[in-house]
Amino acid sequence: MAGVSAQSRGWSSLCRLYLRLHTVRGSPGTVCHGWQNTLKSRGVLCLMPSSRLPVQAQIRLYTSDDQKETNRPTEPSATSSTDKFTAGQDPSKPEQKGMLPPDPIQVKVKAVLKKRDYGTKYMKNNFITGVRAMNEFCLKPSDLEPLRKIRRRSPHDDTESFTVFLRSDVETKAVEVWGSPEAIFRERKLRKEEEIAYKENTFRNKKLLKEYKEFLGTTKPRLSTSSIFLKGPGKVVMVAICINGLNFFFKLLAWVYTGSASMFSEAIHSLADTCNQALLALGIAQSVRTPDPGHPYGFTNMRYIASLISGVGIFMMGSGLSWYHGIMGLMHPQPIESFLWAYCILAGSLVSEGATLLVAVNEIRKSARAKGLSFYEYVIQSRDPSTNVVLMEDAAAVLGVMMAASCMGLTSLTGNPLYDSLGSLGVGTLLGAVSAFLIYTNTEALIGRSIQPEQVQRLIELLESDPAVRAIHDVKATDMGMNKVRFKAEVDFDGRVVTRLYLEKQDIDQMLQEIHQVKTPEDLEAFMLKHGENIIDMLGAEVDRLEKDLKQCNPEVRHVDLEIL
Repeated sequence: MAGVSAQSRGWSSLCRLYLRLHTVRGSPGTVCHGWQNTLKSRGVLCLMPSSRLPVQAQIRLYTSDDQKETNRPTEPSATSSTDKFTAGQDPSKPEQKGMLPPDPIQVKVKAVLKKRDYGTKYMKNNFITGVRAMNEFCLKPSDLEPLRKIRRRSPHDDTESFTVFLRSDVETKAVEVWGSPEAIFRERKLRKEEEIAYKENTFRNKKLLKEYKEFLGTTKPRLSTSSIFLKGPGKVVMVAICINGLNFFFKLLAWVYTGSASMFSEAIHSLADTCNQALLALGIAQSVRTPDPGHPYGFTNMRYIASLISGVGIFMMGSGLSWYHGIMGLMHPQPIESFLWAYCILAGSLVSEGATLLVAVNEIRKSARAKGLSFYEYVIQSRDPSTNVVLMEDAAAVLGVMMAASCMGLTSLTGNPLYDSLGSLGVGTLLGAVSAFLIYTNTEALIGRSIQPEQVQRLIELLESDPAVRAIHDVKATDMGMNKVRFKAEVDFDGRVVTRLYLEKQDIDQMLQEIHQVKTPEDLEAFMLKHGENIIDMLGAEVDRLEKDLKQCNPEVRHVDLEIL
């Protein structure tokens, strides 16, 4: 017991308890194999008492800092272990003479890489373009020449690859050029002030140039935006503006001559149509502007905004004044003059409004046929808001002319001016219904509605049929208006297929040689970092390929956002 107590001194209570129990159970001549320990900085050697067999365990920790930390513990030799085992035996016991010291069992623990702590902000491996390096760090092209140039896959469809620089290299070069980060900050602030002053000066010069052209005139050819008013919705709107302007002039003359409430409503109706269609023309002109950094998706929604304002204008200007004039006619009826000129003007207005209506109907039919939709579906979905406004306004104009003529005829036959006032109220109600429809359809378009389920399913099937895709989730296909669709989805890629695509483009013999050269954890880390980064680039190339396929098979899909799940 004294020897055992001395041997277990300094160990935990659990070890002492184990040794006491084992000593009590064993016979006086039985050897109690205790615990032997040699503990150093990173090595552990212990003889385990399990089944009376000494067990040796050794743990090696590696770091990824190109250094392997290994501390070999002082292991007892086989001779010393045999001597200790023999010394613990009693020669008088014959059953112990044939016992031999058991061989130790080697337990090896796999080497692991030490985890790196990158902190909350790590930007040493970030890439930046040359333009950004010159803008943010105030460098010149000559300063970037000696830096490492890295070719990366381009995010744009028109270029395959472009050159980038390591942000850490650029920061080091900027400090070398300017002396300190504070000096870089001062120079950046100074350049920002110069840029603001330059923009203000440019704006002032453009304004002066515009005034100069307005004063002296210009022989510059017609702007390209004016060509949109020679065909399609622009043509429909321009025809409607001309016809409704003439109708307003003649209806106004008829109202001054007759004093008819219905004729006044029709004059206000034509004026509202003319103003609204002028607003539509402005929206069409703005919608074809080139996207800029402030508006990356362009100005397509300007057509819907103009149509929405037009609907509100019809409601306030057309319906409101018509109702007001009709109510005043009911409250204070006045005698009506001859309706002869009014009938002539209404007949001419009916012909002109009908002609404009036919132009709008033919344009919508042609567009609906191209999209594979019916006339009704094309109008309800507000595919072309400008043409829809012209269609609804001209349809209301034709019905309004017929309603006004009918009420004026009843007044002429009966001599009661109340029928004429009722006609004014009817025209106002008709305009209110048209304005409510335009407000609803354009609001739905501006909010952002999904495309038809059949189209969504066709896009999903195209992606799922690709061998690199396992599943598609969280699909959002939004109609941006004017035949533009934005498609977003989360894609679950098949990593094996992507890896196989990468291996097909590699030299297998060279890769096998690299594998045979892997002897240490540092070699393994270098091998995995090299090919892991290349596989990630391959995955990005697959995303670009899928986006390109979607756009080619579905021309209406202009913006594709595929997120890796």
